[in-house]
Amino acid sequence: MKNTPRLGSWPRACLTVALAAVAVIATPAHAQDDKMTPIATPAQPGAIDLGTGKLPGATAPEAWHRQYNSTFTRNVTVATLTPFLPDPAKANGTAVIVAPGGGFRTLSMENEGWDVARALAARGVAAFVLKYRLNPTPADMPGFEASMAQMFGPGARPPRPKPEAMMAGLQPQITDARAAFALVRKRAAEWHVDPARVGMVGFSAGAMLTLATAIAGQDAKPAFIGNIYGPLATMTVPADAPPMFVALAADDPFFGNDGFGLIDSWRAAKRPVEFHLFEQGGHGFGMYQKPTTSTGWFDEFARWMTMHGLIKPAQ
Repeated sequence: MKNTPRLGSWPRACLTVALAAVAVIATPAHAQDDKMTPIATPAQPGAIDLGTGKLPGATAPEAWHRQYNSTFTRNVTVATLTPFLPDPAKANGTAVIVAPGGGFRTLSMENEGWDVARALAARGVAAFVLKYRLNPTPADMPGFEASMAQMFGPGARPPRPKPEAMMAGLQPQITDARAAFALVRKRAAEWHVDPARVGMVGFSAGAMLTLATAIAGQDAKPAFIGNIYGPLATMTVPADAPPMFVALAADDPFFGNDGFGLIDSWRAAKRPVEFHLFEQGGHGFGMYQKPTTSTGWFDEFARWMTMHGLIKPAQ
């Protein structure tokens, strides 16, 4: 792909900085719900092993916890894809791969994964939640909490590198995303999907992965992408970049004060882009029902998809 950054050409230190820059735990609707409570691994019916192998060097087992009245996982070493399929009578042929966020150290599986997928399926879109491989964290909960507190504590935020530098360290995650696209297209007839209408939407770190997949994902080639409270730094945009939908809250503590260069980059490349800057919402609002207009991002995303012919208009 033209203008694709060459992966593996950046120092490993860039990845550490990138992870800290993109890493986020969802902002709670109620502060008292922020305690991490370990839970048993929930049922994941229909989850498909993507066959990308176990993350090299990982030793801690996959673990799950509740926080902010939602479900999270960490220490993911085997990538899976879980289909959320619409009623075949309502299927419109469009598919979306959903990438939850969590700083590549945890995944907000419910608020930024399953709930998003269910909402898409209700509109006739085949949705697929990508549980991609993560960087290892301490196996015990106190150790994990301490590591996250250190990472996100006051003054812990390092200078943010350029997007190309962030992408350089995401080979395992990009591999998982590519495998997800390949699987959906391989089983397109079974899942009532048009192989040319497979897009991707990501949240925070998942938005970074979505961008990386669009720019450096080789054969993945998303037909469209959604960047929900992800980084918006200026970058080189290829001539065949997909249409992009962006949603961000102005009071986002991670990306609300860094400018909107990515929007300008997409426009300079003459590629379609729609940008919603909500006054309030913080970071990690996802599918939480909050008293801010950021709660309406999904309806706006659906309208944007409809405008592009990806969802049939409501009758």
